[in-house]
Amino acid sequence: MHSFDFSFLKLGVFDILDVLLVAFIIYQLYNLIRGTIAANIFIGLITIYLLYMVVKALHMQLLTGILGKFADVGIIAIIIVFQQEVRRFLLLVGKNASLQRNKAWWKYFFGKAEAEKNNFARIKPIIDACKSMKQTRTGALIVFAKYYDEQFYQNSCEVLDAKISKRVLESIFQKNSPLHDGAVVISENKIKSASCILPVTEKADLPAQFGLRHRAGIGVTEANDATAIIVSEETGEISYAKQGRIKMDISFAELEKLLNKDF
Repeated sequence: MHSFDFSFLKLGVFDILDVLLVAFIIYQLYNLIRGTIAANIFIGLITIYLLYMVVKALHMQLLTGILGKFADVGIIAIIIVFQQEVRRFLLLVGKNASLQRNKAWWKYFFGKAEAEKNNFARIKPIIDACKSMKQTRTGALIVFAKYYDEQFYQNSCEVLDAKISKRVLESIFQKNSPLHDGAVVISENKIKSASCILPVTEKADLPAQFGLRHRAGIGVTEANDATAIIVSEETGEISYAKQGRIKMDISFAELEKLLNKDF
């Protein structure tokens, strides 16, 4: 009669701490890619590794050998599969470390009210432009990238590097403008580029009225650490996309709140 060895279940205090820390790191990584296509791949890799641990503990030699091959190259596979996400994450960590310190010092010396006033001054031209485009039913797609990946955006964009202003945004999306077809990318408090061709989402459960503009707005937030405002050309309705999800027909008060939080 065969016996099973469950000695791996004997846990000490540091073992529990180790498991909790790993679970926390995995949860943070999942939050980073949640709502993107990479999330499904991430869950698949975790499932395979957990299955490997189970079959190894149960001494199932054949499955252990097969799944062990995946586990042996786990780190390399993760780097290959998630190369864009890993690169973006490392760049964000390095870039935002000093940025967050600067924000903290700003609030410490000038107060929260002054910091909010400064932020409102940055987003007011964007909100004003959206109000105008809603009235005239001018289609628009504005992307807010936390990190401006030149390799991703500049390949299909016209580089502007311009100051954010209501008139500039209106001029870009005006129907006779040569730059109106595509997205505007805002990053580092500047209009970095216009007329950007972005990847569209592969989701199949979206409303039938969603055109390429809405699908591109969702798609760019799946593939990058970005948010997007979409102004519908047919209805003037304003939508807001983040992490592959979209809020439809939002008010300008909601838009201001979302931009204050994310931009």
